[in-house]
Amino acid sequence: MQIQSFFSKSEEAMKKTIDRLKSELASIRTGRASSAVIEGIKVESYGSLMPINQLAGVSIPDAKTIEIRPWDASQLGAIEKAILKADIGMTPVNDGKIIRISIPPLTEERRKEIAKSISRMAEDFRVAVRNERRVLVENIKKLEKDKVITEDGRKKFESDAQKVTDDYIKKIDESIALKEKEVMQI
Repeated sequence: MQIQSFFSKSEEAMKKTIDRLKSELASIRTGRASSAVIEGIKVESYGSLMPINQLAGVSIPDAKTIEIRPWDASQLGAIEKAILKADIGMTPVNDGKIIRISIPPLTEERRKEIAKSISRMAEDFRVAVRNERRVLVENIKKLEKDKVITEDGRKKFESDAQKVTDDYIKKIDESIALKEKEVMQI
């Protein structure tokens, strides 16, 4: 039935929104080392822009350090320059073989700023999920207008759409709460 395809498309889009949220949350610095902080950084290498993880091994030897070991030592300078240019708030240290990034502890003020930005980000993702619900409801109304479903059917499907939306909004809120707790933890 057509209605099922509308629901599955909307739910798939909502799942993608949740996945995007999780990847963005992973890239937010929390005071503990995470390779996600540098994952999005592109390095000018061999005539093209490449992600750091395609040029080097990235490891986390302890909670406060990220180590980057380039597979080609000639790329050390380019990687270091890309990290500085990315302005992630941390300075790389190049010892000739490895680039180390020390994660400084976050101040209480900075933690609160990060928590606020996470909340703003969460609202953007909630809006994206609600927009998917809006599209779904428009499709349901179109089916009613085309006499494919009845008014009672439309109301039931709109109620189902709201339940699905509420579930995804709840998942967003849970992810955000976890990340805020992680950021505020000393």
